[in-house]
Amino acid sequence: MNPSNLIDHNLPAAECEGAILYEKRPARAADGTPIKGLFNAWITLNNPKQFNSYTTAMIKAVILAFREAGNARDVVCTVFTGAGDKAFCSGGNTREYAEYYAGNPQEYRQYMRLFNDMVSAILGCDKPVICRVNGLRVAGGQEIGMACDFSIAQDLARFGQAGPKHGSAPIGGATDFLPVILGAERAMASGTLCELWSAHKACRLGMLTDIAPALKVDGRFVANPTVETERLVDEFGRVVLGEPRIGADLQRGKELLGRGVMDLSLLDEKVEELCAKFVHTFPECMTKTLEELRKPKLNAWNANKENSRAWLALNMVTEAAAGFRAFNEPVGQDREIDFVALRQALARGEPWTPELADSLLPAAHAGQTKKSA
Repeated sequence: MNPSNLIDHNLPAAECEGAILYEKRPARAADGTPIKGLFNAWITLNNPKQFNSYTTAMIKAVILAFREAGNARDVVCTVFTGAGDKAFCSGGNTREYAEYYAGNPQEYRQYMRLFNDMVSAILGCDKPVICRVNGLRVAGGQEIGMACDFSIAQDLARFGQAGPKHGSAPIGGATDFLPVILGAERAMASGTLCELWSAHKACRLGMLTDIAPALKVDGRFVANPTVETERLVDEFGRVVLGEPRIGADLQRGKELLGRGVMDLSLLDEKVEELCAKFVHTFPECMTKTLEELRKPKLNAWNANKENSRAWLALNMVTEAAAGFRAFNEPVGQDREIDFVALRQALARGEPWTPELADSLLPAAHAGQTKKSA
């Protein structure tokens, strides 16, 4: 076939002012040598000032980027990552949620159509998808990360859900993917408690393919000093690898963390090593294998995504209307509603009203606390 006659199967690229980066980097052989004419597609969430949270425009661009990577005849693997070293993705953009979608279920329903299409684009990519976890992966960021085929993380990264703490439910993929990846009970703990897990714990429990040190102290890489990084067993016979250190050990770990600098070169080496393994496989056989191995995730996702979309839209007039607005407070301030007051109001049978939502916000209960003092 004449290359000049090849049909372009892509859609026009979405405009998002550089908030998504799409680049083709040379594919490499196992010894690191670049391979002529072959590439890996890197899709980067480029919003580091807001922990790479995705806006509506960014979601559109991600969908099209995965489509382009999947169609590219010269692409071996797709690498999905975030800019900087603080976060892969913290989920949906807090400001956009609080200032536009809260209280607008009809608008959020359309937004969730785009979000669902983004998850489906990841799950439907014809190339292996590797999540390069360069930092925090939480909430919707955790969901799009788990949609990937592989995850390799720098070992200071943390993982978890946030929905029940901030006015939502983790039904943008987490409730579908967590049981497949972790089993029912671990999935329950991750989905409901909203506690962040270390990369070492996430790897031990099967959420990650591999991890790499990212902290360099005095020119040497050291494992995350704030968690147990050796396979220890406590007095009850439980494995504690990846659990936070306590007491003086934690304090020493924090001091060491403060002395070090971030270096993601080992993370990149592991990502490149994994990508190189796919060069020596039949591409169509690989695509079919990916399709089959993705079925447990896909079956759960496709069974639930539409009713989840409807529920999330309606939730924008009740709990999300309060939770997302509270979470829009500056980092370092109180960013949760008064949960006790909410439960007391609902126990009295009070209906959800704008006035109830306003009374639960941090500014409102901070004022009440000040008056009572």
